[in-house]
Amino acid sequence: MNSARSVGFARAARWIILAFALAGAVRAAELVDVRRIWNEAHHNAFTDLIRWHDRWWCSFRESTAHVGGDGGIRLLESVDGLTWTSAALIKETDIDLRDPKLSITPDGKLMINCGGSVYLGTKQLKGRRSRVMFSADGHTWTAPAKVLDEGEWLWRVVWHEGVAYGAAYRSGATLPGGGTDDMWSLAVYSSRDALTWAKVADLAVDGRPNETTLRFAADGMMIAWVRREGGDQMGWIGHAAPPYRSWSWAKQPVRLGGPNFIAWPDGGWMASTRGYTGAKPGSTKGMTTLLARINLKGDFDPVLTLPSDGDTSYAGLVRHEGLLWVSYYSSHEGKSGIYIARVKP
Repeated sequence: MNSARSVGFARAARWIILAFALAGAVRAAELVDVRRIWNEAHHNAFTDLIRWHDRWWCSFRESTAHVGGDGGIRLLESVDGLTWTSAALIKETDIDLRDPKLSITPDGKLMINCGGSVYLGTKQLKGRRSRVMFSADGHTWTAPAKVLDEGEWLWRVVWHEGVAYGAAYRSGATLPGGGTDDMWSLAVYSSRDALTWAKVADLAVDGRPNETTLRFAADGMMIAWVRREGGDQMGWIGHAAPPYRSWSWAKQPVRLGGPNFIAWPDGGWMASTRGYTGAKPGSTKGMTTLLARINLKGDFDPVLTLPSDGDTSYAGLVRHEGLLWVSYYSSHEGKSGIYIARVKP
């Protein structure tokens, strides 16, 4: 090979390497800062985050442990995202209020939807039904109202063109002598007032489908990101055009926990989930809160692991002034606490 050709190949190789480096840089994300904003209860977990009335609002569950106890919903507010104060603590007698999710109703109220589980002093689930509540100021709330049927968990509510949508799952029936069967179900529901719900479609997802976040693309397409606890446990992502009854699905190469995602201005989707890759069998040690890019083909491209370990994840996501704001919980500093991170994708 002559010297001119060698130089040409060398230059081509450098450009190829640079192209791959730039592609990787596009997928990467930078942690701007992170701070713990709350750890007053023994166990603080399962967050969500929203901008409303030019303030930040962060919801999460306070209880004595990850499972069991009568958990209450703590709501924090902040003007700048740095200093946080308690706006409300919502409790219901003998009910474990779990996974509070925030949304804004068409008439401008702040809404929380959550699960209401019954443990009665044990760690064995004895019943469950979804709840919703509303507030005009973030401080005074309506009493938790039961929605859907007993056993159904409406996991996250998203509003689209004046209609509330959510995916609710039902876990397997209790078997004689304890345990549950594998007949888990997942369905999309809709409502005009978030109090009376109608089924839109059953979702044909196997493997014990449960926690599911719905979002809408700019063209009105509905997207569902589903956690699965059975089979290979890998996440599924699906999409459907109106009226949202015919779904297409793709399997992902990762297991999910507390899945959430939002649209990004470049046309992609920024997502968060619990990362299980480094977890030790039978332990939460090594679990993390992970940010990634996802698409409808099932691709999952990690961009950042947030400071986290052990009992962690269940993030809230908000795009604000060019940054991704993330609420999440983690136990990497001891007991589980609530954190706010700002990320530059």
